[in-house]
Amino acid sequence: MKVWVLRANENWICDQLADEWQSNNPDMSTSDLRRADVVWLLADWAWRQVPMEVLRSRKVVTTVHHIVPEKFDRAEKMDFAARDAVTTLYHVYNQRTLDFIRPLTKKPICLVPYWANGNAWKKTSDKVELRRQYGLPQTAYIVGSFQRDTEGHDLKSPKLEKGPDLLADAMIAYHERIDNVFVLLGGWRRQYIIGRLEAAGVPYTYFERPPQVTLNDLYQTLDLYLVTARHEGGPQALIECGLLRVPVATRPVGIAEQLLPSSAIADDVMFATPSVPNVESMKIPDGMLGYRKMFEELK
Repeated sequence: MKVWVLRANENWICDQLADEWQSNNPDMSTSDLRRADVVWLLADWAWRQVPMEVLRSRKVVTTVHHIVPEKFDRAEKMDFAARDAVTTLYHVYNQRTLDFIRPLTKKPICLVPYWANGNAWKKTSDKVELRRQYGLPQTAYIVGSFQRDTEGHDLKSPKLEKGPDLLADAMIAYHERIDNVFVLLGGWRRQYIIGRLEAAGVPYTYFERPPQVTLNDLYQTLDLYLVTARHEGGPQALIECGLLRVPVATRPVGIAEQLLPSSAIADDVMFATPSVPNVESMKIPDGMLGYRKMFEELK
């Protein structure tokens, strides 16, 4: 059986996952759509890029990362229904997404967690050396966030499902309570939170779309990572923090309950007790066995 993966071609999470799947499962992967037995719509929103005649003639696994209820309007429902007609099986990462799409389809839904790539996210040096290397304050309490969180149309309006407003609130509150708080931002489209931090006088550094090796280093400089999203499939940051032993405080979204004790999860992260996510069972290669089984059982 050969699986072809639909990428997002955004140099972002889906492309990273596609690369990791193919490099670790060459026996089940193909880059030639014509040779595919299974089409994996990993970048599910881009599904119309695949010719309809291909989708109708193959087994199709559609991954639904998460759905934002406030944005699931008539057009989104029609697009879901059109894709549902060619989907053989749905794949989701967490129970919240499964519960949302269950009333929308009669197709089977398979919950398979993310995997954790310990070859990519690993210790490279100590915190003191990495802070020196990246020009970060040695004595600061560094709070991190590496994501994208403004809408693409103007780069100012907060993408509310990602919770940048709640993130800014939390970081400003930390700054008011702890004299040496310093914010480290990564990812892209961070204009909204940067504006909030600057207005409140919170010191920060921003690395825009750093390469993976740099991001790996930046995680290791942190004292705390915050997740304030309202809706998430993951986020992947929880897994990356787990591999790099970074404490996390998070809202109850995505896979949070799979990886963290309840004490580290709160609607207001200021009331959460940070903890390191437990990702031992998700490490490659064992973390990919559920995916292999999912595809093999399509026969």
